[in-house]
Amino acid sequence: MSIERIPFPLPVPLSAAVQAGGFVFLSGVVALGKEGKVIDGGIREQSRAVLERIAELLSEFGLGARDVVRSSVWLADLADSAAFNEEYERFFRGAFPARSAVQSALYGGALVEVEVQAWCGTQPA
Repeated sequence: MSIERIPFPLPVPLSAAVQAGGFVFLSGVVALGKEGKVIDGGIREQSRAVLERIAELLSEFGLGARDVVRSSVWLADLADSAAFNEEYERFFRGAFPARSAVQSALYGGALVEVEVQAWCGTQPA
């Protein structure tokens, strides 16, 4: 089995994504700008930025939202759940993965962080 790693664009000790076996694992994604600081904006803007980054990372493996089988969501405030869910629904378009969501303090004052695992293996006959 080979393992492919996509480095994180900032000098931190983690990979942005790792493909191993039939899966791709993405590290938690927060809405970071190029300089490594959390972008301005509310939960909707940060959610869109996070989901767009997830789409970019998945595309490096030839995958998309429909290939995601599991997601973990951290919200700085669970009161933002409804607004986050609207963006999440737009992204997954009904092909929802299994998911957990919790409230937590996040890096740099981010409002949301999302981690996903996607299936990239062959389908059974």
